[in-house]
Amino acid sequence: MHKLIAICGGNKAADAFRKTVSGDPTGAPKWAQQMAIGNDIGLFGEASAVWEVHGCISTLVGGIRALLMQAAHPAALTGVAEHSQYDTDPLGRLERTTRWLTITSFGSTEAIEIEARRVNEIHKKVTGEFPSEHQPGQSYSARDPRFLLWVHCAFTESFLRTYEELGYSNKDIADQYIGEWSKSAKPLGLDKAPQSLIELADEMKRFAKDEVCRIPMTPPIVAFILEPPFSRGGLFFYRILCNAAISTIDEPFLSVLGLKKRSKVWLRISKVLLDFLSYMLGHESPSQKIARERIKRIQLNHG
Repeated sequence: MHKLIAICGGNKAADAFRKTVSGDPTGAPKWAQQMAIGNDIGLFGEASAVWEVHGCISTLVGGIRALLMQAAHPAALTGVAEHSQYDTDPLGRLERTTRWLTITSFGSTEAIEIEARRVNEIHKKVTGEFPSEHQPGQSYSARDPRFLLWVHCAFTESFLRTYEELGYSNKDIADQYIGEWSKSAKPLGLDKAPQSLIELADEMKRFAKDEVCRIPMTPPIVAFILEPPFSRGGLFFYRILCNAAISTIDEPFLSVLGLKKRSKVWLRISKVLLDFLSYMLGHESPSQKIARERIKRIQLNHG
């Protein structure tokens, strides 16, 4: 099977995919070695729901959904438009987001603290004003707990929802995952985050009622997320995953983003694609393997 995949160009495609997501064709960029430092299991550990969800290939669809959902809030949208190089370096932004997610999920507390300092330094510079139908000319800061909460909730809901709807969940881990992942927000300055599915749903309803809205820069940002500058082949597969992500988004977020509801059939199509991709890439990322080696070392030292 491996030889057949190589003949069909599968290995080349897998290398290209790893480079797109992590910045390295092996899937193990230099920052992945941060998973080896430290002398504890981190915030979560191998038996956690976070390892189960974030170690799953469904994160590819979850990541697209999270980007779209974050764009529904005018402050988050304005921050991206004014302070990131999303249009000239979209893959760089994806790699930086992947770095934070991976280190926070699988790294030791030492590695997480180092990564949080890096992100917080970037966030210090992300300030300005954003337009809103609720109150014009509001100020924003990436360090503001109000906006950190929105990004955290959109992220949490997206990765959990896609994991479940793609059919990778064989048990009810929603409350466990939400409660565990709330710890990820504290190093970034958010002390209070939803601890259960009910709390997360309540926060999303509040945001939908009081804060999300469409602003002039919403259409171009959403259009860019829907069609980034990938190769023709990469864009073909991306659109499949993107349609799957949109199929899990509800109102009023769809209307705010200017999107039409997609059929759940896209989830089934994506599941076939993701399972094949998982076979080519391996069921665990190099970063997760390094994290397991760190934990094994700790266990042996304390054995």
